[in-house]
Amino acid sequence: MSHSATAATSVTLAGDAAVVTSGLQVTRGRTPVLRGLDFSIPAGRITGLLGPSASGKTTLMRAIVGVQRFSSGTVQVLGLPAGHPALRHRVGYVTQSPSVYPDLTVEANVRYFGAMHRKGRADAAEAIAAVGLEPQARQKTGDLSGGQLSRVSLACALVAHPKLLVLDEPTVGLDPVLRADLWDRFRSMAQAGTTLLVSSHVMEEASHCESLLLLREGRLLAQMTPQELSRRGHSTDLEKAFLHIIRDAEATPDGGAESSGTAPSDTGPVPESGPPLPGRPTPESTVRS
Repeated sequence: MSHSATAATSVTLAGDAAVVTSGLQVTRGRTPVLRGLDFSIPAGRITGLLGPSASGKTTLMRAIVGVQRFSSGTVQVLGLPAGHPALRHRVGYVTQSPSVYPDLTVEANVRYFGAMHRKGRADAAEAIAAVGLEPQARQKTGDLSGGQLSRVSLACALVAHPKLLVLDEPTVGLDPVLRADLWDRFRSMAQAGTTLLVSSHVMEEASHCESLLLLREGRLLAQMTPQELSRRGHSTDLEKAFLHIIRDAEATPDGGAESSGTAPSDTGPVPESGPPLPGRPTPESTVRS
């Protein structure tokens, strides 16, 4: 059993999971980016993917939505292999950078993505209302603030009514009021049955999640609830608790590392063709690991 499997706690059984990974390994050249990850994400809940910058969060999310080659292992999403064409209408992905057309209005952007998933005007209006942008519906997105742009991207993902919504640091750059409003909306979605995976490098956001995946240098340090993080990290300050978990992992005989060896090339599964994921107008969207 891998270190990530033994370190993980409170892992949901596969039958109740929206996402299940086994031995997930991603390399770039000879550099490992994700190192044999084993975990599951509970359905109908908010799971936080937390870790420092360059810990592999974006790469993991790309593997889950089916746009990342991986060297070995498996990723099952809603009972199907990641990237399966049938998932195109069931998985939403919001990238770090807003992925919308600046010369179109908010409404036109959302209706465009809705049309790819056979959704109509009413669905677009519902998605726009869900992110609180009804007053800006007729404005061009190029004239909006950064926080509003992020919400347009979210609306473009919501219009498809995804069963799984993957959000890559959606609250970066937002003021506290907007962040609180977004988390309220995420909770409402989870209560309605949507599974959310939300990445962040800000540990205080962990308190909004029901389950946490703690990632560092491509390794899964632990999977637990915020309460378990506080208990195991011996601090009510979740950032300090996470640092304690990191120090514990580094104190193990192998430092939590996989055994060294020649890294395989990225020849793993790639997604089959299909319409773009909601919230991703072009494959050139900016991403970071």
